[in-house]
Amino acid sequence: MAQYIPFDENVEVSGQSILGFVNAIPIYRDEMVGVLQRNGIANLKSEEWYPMICNLNAYKEIGESYGSNTLFAIGKAIPEHAEFPPDIDTLEKALLSIDMAYQMNHRNGEIGYYKLVRFNMDDKLAVMECRNPYPSNFDRGIITTMARKFKPPRVLNIEVEIDPSKPSRLDGADVCTYRITW
Repeated sequence: MAQYIPFDENVEVSGQSILGFVNAIPIYRDEMVGVLQRNGIANLKSEEWYPMICNLNAYKEIGESYGSNTLFAIGKAIPEHAEFPPDIDTLEKALLSIDMAYQMNHRNGEIGYYKLVRFNMDDKLAVMECRNPYPSNFDRGIITTMARKFKPPRVLNIEVEIDPSKPSRLDGADVCTYRITW
């Protein structure tokens, strides 16, 4: 499945997760609320659950109206506003925690995953496989913030890029693979 197409039409997303989308870029909060309303999510409440397709349609509208850099910025902002348990204290644990959060905020069917498929401190390389219907640049944003927030000591720079040698949701595949290097 490509971006914006849910694996299962019954999947729901937590209101708390959608609020992260609304609050990601404060100066665009009203615009984000309008996008959600146009796509079937009105009167957003953190404790409620909403159809994933409505949420994905909102992301699609953002991508079409504001561009992929805005999707990247929203993805980057999501973990910036999140609290993490004290045991999430390394890059490896942080990357593993992305899937835990994803699973907690979606229910009622096949949602996909975020999988850390390789982590090698000596090679300064991690590889994440993301099989979900969210936009690729949004995922890259989430991974980027997590990687920078929990980068290894004495590392000045950490980069996240889509692996061009692998299939990509940008080209209609089910997964995107991201290389995290430092």
